[in-house]
Amino acid sequence: MDSIKIEQLLKDRDFDLRLELLAGENGLDRRVVSSRIQKPGLALSGFTEHIHKDRLQVFGNTEISYLATLRHDEALKRVRDLFRLPIACLVVTKNLPVEDWVKREANDARVPLLRTSHLSSAFIDNIERFLQEALTASTSVHGVLIDVIGVGVLILGKSGIGKSELALDLVTRGHRLVADDIVDLKKKQGGSVYGSGSEIIKHHMEIRGIGIINIKDLFGVSAVRERKKVEMVVELVEWDDKVEYDRLGVEEQKYTILDIEVPLLVIPVRPGRNLTTIVEVAARNHLLKLQGHHSAKEFQEKLSREIAQATLTRGIGDEVE
Repeated sequence: MDSIKIEQLLKDRDFDLRLELLAGENGLDRRVVSSRIQKPGLALSGFTEHIHKDRLQVFGNTEISYLATLRHDEALKRVRDLFRLPIACLVVTKNLPVEDWVKREANDARVPLLRTSHLSSAFIDNIERFLQEALTASTSVHGVLIDVIGVGVLILGKSGIGKSELALDLVTRGHRLVADDIVDLKKKQGGSVYGSGSEIIKHHMEIRGIGIINIKDLFGVSAVRERKKVEMVVELVEWDDKVEYDRLGVEEQKYTILDIEVPLLVIPVRPGRNLTTIVEVAARNHLLKLQGHHSAKEFQEKLSREIAQATLTRGIGDEVE
């Protein structure tokens, strides 16, 4: 998401913003495009060059006290000039009193005027975390996200191929469900993608022949988690005898999510294959790779050394003859 409306700040329940609307209701459709916050103290003195467009502005005790030192007409001019700039909104902290004339100016300029009980430092910390979360790129995919021994595995595949049944079997083995059917994905700072389930279907799964089940109720709170970093993608495909599947695992495939590349495993499905064990082993192998051990490459290197040594030995024997 590249921007959010100011009205979404008032709906927050997770980041303890404690915001109330004082004036400027007609401007609640204004948008914030950056998680950076500004305190426009210099703007009140007349220097407005570095006021950034569409950013949230914060008035603390310093700004309110400064306005109180000015004559009314001068203070009115400074506030009016600020509201004429393309700011997103103005937030007053510490529940400081706001003069009625400031509210009238906010209404006339259609600039949302908000207030919070937080100190400026606490509010800025909370609102930056809120905006970083809200402004990150996001998408949704049809699949299942499950925590397998600490590895976030996103299972993809066409409808009916057995994604939910595989996830259910993994849960019965002690692994943890994050989301089934629709996985909401968000890009985080540091180049990682996190997945979670929607509020409506969170902790639920659809199993053909049984219907909708609640994993949290059936297996307990230890069988679910709210979100998980996506560290590996497993794509289930129907077995095709004409396709030559990777048998060594030397060449690593990648799956791109929100411009982030994640290791990809394509697993062909056919009767008799224990997909649950395969996914568990894939997760363990992933952890091994993170520790610097790549079994397939190590095997290939060992094989290459043996072939080279055998060739050299045979060459020396030929020379002796």
